[in-house]
Amino acid sequence: MNKTLLLSMTLLLTLSYASELKIVDKPIVFKKERIDLTKAYIKKHYGKSVSNIKIVPKVIVLHWTAEMSFNKSFNRLKPQRLLSDRKDIAKASALNVSAHFLVARDGTIYRLMPETYMARHVIGLNYSSIGVENVGGKSNKVDDLTKAQRVANVKLVKYLKKKYPSIEYLIGHHEYKQMESTSLWLEKDKGYRTVKADPGDDFMSYIFSKVKSLKLKHAPKAK
Repeated sequence: MNKTLLLSMTLLLTLSYASELKIVDKPIVFKKERIDLTKAYIKKHYGKSVSNIKIVPKVIVLHWTAEMSFNKSFNRLKPQRLLSDRKDIAKASALNVSAHFLVARDGTIYRLMPETYMARHVIGLNYSSIGVENVGGKSNKVDDLTKAQRVANVKLVKYLKKKYPSIEYLIGHHEYKQMESTSLWLEKDKGYRTVKADPGDDFMSYIFSKVKSLKLKHAPKAK
């Protein structure tokens, strides 16, 4: 097979794959203040002095927003500084929470920030993970995520693993503390932990059942 034909086939496969996944760019505010707050977070919580906030993705973390409105979910992530009602994590940093992607109830995938910038979405693992938020999880208790969201998450996980071969793990936010036994865990503050329910075992089991070929690792079992 000559090189021209091979390149043509590769391009067609790439275009075909891209056509299956539509990502809408809808940036949150990510200016100098947020970058500086992120650097300070990395220094305080991970003990690293960095010149930029780029990461090498090793983990995909799936979440729900505990909010049924897309606009309200987006507006919580949009500001650079943490909102005043997040007293549970305010002492750790004024940096607002964020995620790389937000999946609407109809399955539309929105990219909120550069995929290789660090987002504040999961204690201990921000420096190596890509965060995916899903609109839903009413009262932060019920797995009410839609079929369209499940399908979108499967496509997004496949996209991310293909784009970043460095990704090794796929976990739910509720499993994050199980990652403390891995070399990826960086949190210096032993008292900085929160209890999470999202997105639940059923959701994660569904996603894993559809991405078996990727051979992604589960979070280590809780002891």
